[in-house]
Amino acid sequence: MAGPEALGFEHMGLDPRLLQAVADLGWSRPTLIQEKAIPLALEGKDLLARARTGSGKTAAYALPVLQLLLHRKATGPAVEQAVRGLVLVPTKELARQARSMIQQLAAYCARDIRVANVSATEDSTSERAVLMEKPDIVVGTPSRILNHLQQNSLVLRDSLELLVLDEADLLFSFGFEEELKTLLCHLPRIYQAFLMSATFNEDVQALKELVLHNPVTLKLQESQLPGPDQLRQFQVVCQTQEDKFLLLYALLKLSLIRGKSLLFVNTLERSYRLRLFLEQFSIPTCVLNGELPLCSRCHIISQFNQGFYDCVIATDAEVLGAPVKGKRRGRGSKGDRASDPEAGVARGIDFHHVSAVLNFDLPPTPEAYIHRAGRTARANNPGMVLTFVLPTEQSHLGTIEELLSGENGAPVLLPYQFRMEEIEGFRYRCRTYFEDNPRDLQLLRHDLPLHPAVVKPHLGHVPDYLVPPALRGLVHPHKKRKKLASKKVKALLQAVGGRTCLVGHRWWQRQLLSSARGLQGLAKGPHLSPP
Repeated sequence: MAGPEALGFEHMGLDPRLLQAVADLGWSRPTLIQEKAIPLALEGKDLLARARTGSGKTAAYALPVLQLLLHRKATGPAVEQAVRGLVLVPTKELARQARSMIQQLAAYCARDIRVANVSATEDSTSERAVLMEKPDIVVGTPSRILNHLQQNSLVLRDSLELLVLDEADLLFSFGFEEELKTLLCHLPRIYQAFLMSATFNEDVQALKELVLHNPVTLKLQESQLPGPDQLRQFQVVCQTQEDKFLLLYALLKLSLIRGKSLLFVNTLERSYRLRLFLEQFSIPTCVLNGELPLCSRCHIISQFNQGFYDCVIATDAEVLGAPVKGKRRGRGSKGDRASDPEAGVARGIDFHHVSAVLNFDLPPTPEAYIHRAGRTARANNPGMVLTFVLPTEQSHLGTIEELLSGENGAPVLLPYQFRMEEIEGFRYRCRTYFEDNPRDLQLLRHDLPLHPAVVKPHLGHVPDYLVPPALRGLVHPHKKRKKLASKKVKALLQAVGGRTCLVGHRWWQRQLLSSARGLQGLAKGPHLSPP
């Protein structure tokens, strides 16, 4: 937390219009990374900054970029309009998010500063039309930016002044190494650059040598995750995979996990199986992964943030597996085919008010754990992380905990106190599900007609005698949630109805299935209910 002599936004020499936008966002004081980075950036220095996810890194570079461009237009010689700021991010979702934040900060100077995102659509023609207007700041993934540079629809050699590499530690690991090296050949020799990252690794060091010139390194003295007062971290040992499904069922059905939650798994197939399993017990969830088109992914995130459903099953091919350097993501095994190589879930995406992150599958690396856990306890909000562990995975869990505990060696992942014997009454329900529905996964993964799931209504009801004695009177598993106002439901149905012509396409089948098992499930509306 900032000390009593912390530098406020009003003392940084920012344009009054930027200060007004900051006030509108409700930011009373800068975060640590913003307090340290903004003054140095305004002095014209290159920056290499490490700060944990959710610490305000986007504003830490966006405010000085906007200020420098505004100052140049106000005091410098009159020059023709040109692209002077470039922001590179590893995923389309982050590009959309970065542009949104920059636009919010530039709300009162929109006539002077224009921002464009060239990763928003697959239509390069419309993007070329936007670039012809020469926006002041362009946001995009390295591959899309390079494509426009090679087609001469974007020219930066004589105009670029500010370069930002956001989530720099992911740019190489997402397979953008060659694109970045080629892209840099299209830039001028002199420009100011910022590298923002949650971790410092070999990739960041390589980027530093390629991009920065005598940089100031900000390695802030803060833990990679919030402290135990804000973020509670637990681990629970499950003897078998069946126990993991059983425990998750009990936690969600008995409302032992309150608020919005993210469920992380390690493969696409796993996410679909978990979605179908929970649907059988009337637990509404949605699948979010790189197989869905960008508009669907962004729509799911938006609906989750608005409270239309409170549980998302997420997977991210980069975070959940070690990609091979130099190769683009999404070209892996057959089971994970068709993933968007520029899609990302676990890192950087701004899910709002996430109360809990559930690692249904153990993260493959300590860094993956940190990125997943960073989706909760953001800003000053509390959060919880619960990791499911099999006995064979405990040594790997120890490696993760060793990194998290740091120098003091204090345990970070506390045992989650839960007596599995008290939920044995639910086991038969979990055990029989996949035996009764062997074809569900095949329907999801192939171009077959949509069929409603064979949902047994009685499984959505939990009799009182199955509730553990210690929880009787405290939980109400069969209490129905309120439905949205009829007008809002009607509007949503009309919106989906306008797209029914796309049902024959594989990607739209999966989108519908991940939301509500098609229009029939949507009409029933369980996943549209607010928390």
